[in-house]
Amino acid sequence: MTLPPGYALRPATVHDAALIQSQRTAMFTDMGSDVAGLARVHEAGVAWHARMLACGAYTGLLIESGGEVVAGAGVLWNDFPPNADTDSSVRAYVLNVYVRPEHRGRRLARALMQAALAECRARGVDIVTLTASDAGRPTYEALGFTPQAELKLLLKGGTP
Repeated sequence: MTLPPGYALRPATVHDAALIQSQRTAMFTDMGSDVAGLARVHEAGVAWHARMLACGAYTGLLIESGGEVVAGAGVLWNDFPPNADTDSSVRAYVLNVYVRPEHRGRRLARALMQAALAECRARGVDIVTLTASDAGRPTYEALGFTPQAELKLLLKGGTP
């Protein structure tokens, strides 16, 4: 993984929880999510990130430039039973991949993904999943990710 000059990668700490949640909000805002809904869950998101960082269930990766965090990504470590593809019980879900607009086009998302995948390999993880935006899909596909069939059901407010 190579970063452009002037950029540095560092691990996130519990103290970065609010920053990570702010990046997450910006990411979903860019994708057209409800801004009021995102604001409503902000503090709960900060608390979740702090808790997951503290217990090690979430690994955050941040890229800094000029003393400011300009990009980030995270990996949520999940416990699943082995299957035909792996005997490992740990799976990785990549989330919160975000690059501030003025720093886009410098392959920072790719660098974050390479660092996340290196951490997955170091932990013996064989299966990595993520949900891609249209803008992010080419980066993930270039790294070898393939589309999968997934369904979603929102139980809140509906009667399935």
